[in-house]
Amino acid sequence: MCNYLSRSKLVIMAKKILITGASGLIGKRLTELLLQKGYQISVLGRRRRVNALNSFVWDIDKGIFDPLALDGVDTIIHLAGAGIAGKRWTAKRKREILESRTKSTALLFNALKNGKHTVTSFVSASAVGYYGFVGEEVFTEKNNPGTDFLAQVARQWEAEADKISELGIRVVKLRTGIVLSEKGGVLAEMVKPVKLGIGSALGSGKQHLTWIHLDDLCEIFVKAVDDSNMAGAYNAVGPQWLTNIEMTKAIAKVLNKPLWLPPVPGFVLKIILGEMANLVIYGSKVASAKIQKAGFEFRFTSLEEALEDLLLKQSTSKNE
Repeated sequence: MCNYLSRSKLVIMAKKILITGASGLIGKRLTELLLQKGYQISVLGRRRRVNALNSFVWDIDKGIFDPLALDGVDTIIHLAGAGIAGKRWTAKRKREILESRTKSTALLFNALKNGKHTVTSFVSASAVGYYGFVGEEVFTEKNNPGTDFLAQVARQWEAEADKISELGIRVVKLRTGIVLSEKGGVLAEMVKPVKLGIGSALGSGKQHLTWIHLDDLCEIFVKAVDDSNMAGAYNAVGPQWLTNIEMTKAIAKVLNKPLWLPPVPGFVLKIILGEMANLVIYGSKVASAKIQKAGFEFRFTSLEEALEDLLLKQSTSKNE
């Protein structure tokens, strides 16, 4: 009886959440998790989605927003933004990376400022790229932003999110590190050459990578939705950072593959990738202490645990 009442209470009190960028790597898993936990979910995107979710359309470039998207919504989770990898950083692409974040956030601000709504919380993605890349320094939320392109993107993105707090809405900004998932992202790209027996470190191999398992990241988003004491910026990263070569070796060990090739020189990566090579040539150490102090407990605290869950689980599911 008690369990039944608890579940009933959860359904009655379930928050209604509007998610932007729900079709991305993080958005898909986060939507699954929130639905499993009993939340009501609506999604906002460039196209209407044909599924069981309430789907609404916006056009960031034209400033078009469907006001019905805010109907009954308690919390907005803002994940929308053009991917930073996959395409060479031309001037046009860099503008798209920036404006897909700043213009979309500004559009949400204007919709909240000028329309009727019940939104009390706004949880925005950001990135540890906010800090830039500076040697061996350990970055906390108190550090100032860096000066490179990605740092300025994150700074301007967060500045647009901060405007929403002026409306009396609680704003949480989650600065994500390298998100590990078996379904895509950085890990999938690192795994490919290792599986073929031609894996190697990138650049010096000594650059630090701050990572987080996708499920831990999604649980941090859930906590940000539910914990009214959370406000401002939090590093959404795991408690462990490793060098590029250490992560590459760990992947090879879990997959039981040899690792014998020397690191790919940084200048070669720059010839191939241009400025985007900075994503893999440089790294940073980012601390998770603040989110842990807020009460979050990581499920995956070591890279080996995370890789075994992701890579071995993937292999097992394919063989079943």
